Amino acid sequence: MAHITRRNLLVGAGAVALGAATSRVQSQDPKPVGWAILGLGNYATRNILPNLKHCKHTKLAAVISGTPDKAKRIAGEYGLPESKIYSYDDMARIKDDPDIEVVYVITPPGTHAGFSIRAAEAGKHVCCEKPMASDSTECRAMIEACRKVGTRLQIGYRCHFEAHNLEAVRLCRSGALGQIRTIRSEHGFTMNTDQSWHSKRALGGIGAISEIGIYAIQAMCYLAGADPVSVWGTRDKLDVPRFKEVEDVNHFNLFFPGGIQGIGSTAYSWNANNFRVLGSRGTLDAEPGTPYSGHRYRLNGQEMTIAPNNQWAEQMDHFSECVRDPSKPLIASGEMGLRDILIMEAILKSADEKRVVNL
Repeated sequence: MAHITRRNLLVGAGAVALGAATSRVQSQDPKPVGWAILGLGNYATRNILPNLKHCKHTKLAAVISGTPDKAKRIAGEYGLPESKIYSYDDMARIKDDPDIEVVYVITPPGTHAGFSIRAAEAGKHVCCEKPMASDSTECRAMIEACRKVGTRLQIGYRCHFEAHNLEAVRLCRSGALGQIRTIRSEHGFTMNTDQSWHSKRALGGIGAISEIGIYAIQAMCYLAGADPVSVWGTRDKLDVPRFKEVEDVNHFNLFFPGGIQGIGSTAYSWNANNFRVLGSRGTLDAEPGTPYSGHRYRLNGQEMTIAPNNQWAEQMDHFSECVRDPSKPLIASGEMGLRDILIMEAILKSADEKRVVNL
């Protein structure tokens, strides 16, 4: 495997454009791909498991959990026999379960690398929630683990499959806004307790910039249609216990080829969910821009009407199709996840060294 540098990784990730996820191609193999859901927290139980019934190429094959009672209850709700319930401790047994082809890792970010590598070592394809991992070293280890056994790795970037964000990308690509000059984005939420896993570096990863600021970084990249060549950033936090281990407020600039500039902010101490694209011939405002539902988009001040779609079913079916067809390009690859963590690390380096950092 060629050595992955920050620069060639960024260039490679940029080549994977936000795809036309809504135009699914029927798999040559009509058999749905079996997925094991690893981690049964709120996101899994409220957004992933309920939407499996809307998938065309994906089915639930097993659950993997560290909470036996919850696993048994969820398995019962979805008609799984007890033989399809695995624990974190004995998940190596999934290697002998041919019904499981994909493991979807939906746990706190600090555990992503460990679980993803274990799933790959069991010979399974991996879909891992964002952010990909706690640092770029872990990201590379995940990519290598899948490469070694010949399985595929997708990151759970749902906005690449969501109708409003897809329309925003179409508008940027079509020239409707003219030449894109600036992309602004703020994403944050208020973390009120130091008991949340978000406040623990070992579980929550870098902090707000990786957990919620990732939406701003992602939006800038897919709206610009490119990867940044350099970054500038700041870091700040309130002097309170919940921010002892993790990042709170980060402001950052991403500099793209062609003069496009991204201006972003993220925090665990205020709420925001928006992006704004400023072009030479028009403006696109999105607030909220990347929610689960309830998007509001305005083109040159006029409210847009965009039919919603099922972003979770689209995301899962896309990966199932990629599993069935190894030649099918991934829309949200492990390399893209690594790219984003490298951008975050460069932002923090910029903040510490008080200079622009090249990628």
